[in-house]
Amino acid sequence: MENVAAPGQTPASVSTEDQLYRKVTLRLVPFLVLCYVVAYLDRVNVGFAKLQMLSDLKFSDTVYGLGAGIFFLGYFVFEVPSNIILHRVGARIWIARIMITWGIISSAMIFVTTPGMFYTLRFLLGLAEAGFFPGIILYLTYWFPHARRGRITTFFMTAVPLSGLIGGPISGWIMHTFHGDHGMAGWQWLFLLEGIPSVIIGVIVLLWLDDRISHAKWLSDSEKAVLTRNIEAEERAKEDPPIRAAMTKPRVWAMASIYFSFVMGLYGVGFWMPTLISNTGVKDPLAIGLLTAVPNLFAVVGMILISRSSDRKRERRWHLAVPALIGSIGLVGSAVWSGNTWLAIVSLTLANIGICTVLPLFWSLPTAVLGGTAAAAAIALINSVSNLAGFISPYLVGWLKDATGSTSSGIYVLAACLCVGALVALAQPARLVNR
Repeated sequence: MENVAAPGQTPASVSTEDQLYRKVTLRLVPFLVLCYVVAYLDRVNVGFAKLQMLSDLKFSDTVYGLGAGIFFLGYFVFEVPSNIILHRVGARIWIARIMITWGIISSAMIFVTTPGMFYTLRFLLGLAEAGFFPGIILYLTYWFPHARRGRITTFFMTAVPLSGLIGGPISGWIMHTFHGDHGMAGWQWLFLLEGIPSVIIGVIVLLWLDDRISHAKWLSDSEKAVLTRNIEAEERAKEDPPIRAAMTKPRVWAMASIYFSFVMGLYGVGFWMPTLISNTGVKDPLAIGLLTAVPNLFAVVGMILISRSSDRKRERRWHLAVPALIGSIGLVGSAVWSGNTWLAIVSLTLANIGICTVLPLFWSLPTAVLGGTAAAAAIALINSVSNLAGFISPYLVGWLKDATGSTSSGIYVLAACLCVGALVALAQPARLVNR
């Protein structure tokens, strides 16, 4: 976003402030992106494991869909308490705790032999990871004012397509290369090797992150003063109602419905993309992994360009609605051309650009309205309720696939959900969200 001098500021001071925020961004955001890449990969790598796991363990698509989605029930149970704890004890310790525990549980997926074990470990993985994403969204509000946060949140959430861009080929390579080594299947090696980085990075979090601006030894006192002044000025303009009041505000629930619709699309694609590509006739896990990188590469570019436009124009609603509709069209195309690999990839690319773009831009809505503990609770509420879509979406697609013999009907439902989210986003008052 291009900055203009506020009252009392000179162009020189604006330039100096831009340099300061660039320094903060380089210190925090790349590391947070790395954290989210390994988090998201541990969440959705079951989509790659499915290519071998179902035949090895004799699981149906419904069992897979329920196991993939049950993660979000555990996530839902502990989301709000986790975010309130983070707000009170600090991000450094709590995010480290989250990452270390989920890395251990993710690696333990190698021991799955029955549907019951599959469901249990996926539920525990959701409990362990609960609070990570909304905690980071809250953490960014401690450092960046709203006018800068749309782009920063987008940079952070490029981790979603980056996890596919990087993790897809790596997941395919692991399953292709290590299958059968030491008596372990490729999907077991996948869970083991992709769980370890979360534990290692969780330990690094303790050394790298600072809970608040005042704790940052890499900032001078004058730099801390500038950052703190900007955050405090913004916080005074926000509502900070009691937690119960914040969680019963109709606008908070309207925003939860928007995000719910978008998450339906996200995890429909996230958990089923390898299968959708496999259904076009591609069977080698490494080839599937390489092909999943294409939609994710373009999604990274789309996210950055559209978020810059949204910040520059200070417009949020249409920047949400249009990509959501593009994502819906892409999903429909992936079902219509399910027998043609390249047309399906083009369609999945459109879908991924649209879906990944709306996710970070959405968070400019609730963080523009609420602050303090109310923001912590509302962000967690929106994320936890919306992530129930992560339970419904893969289970629905799996159930419909077993019932109809095709993934197309499930994909059409997800496309319709994106359209609903676009319409509700447009219904939000521009005066509140376009800042």
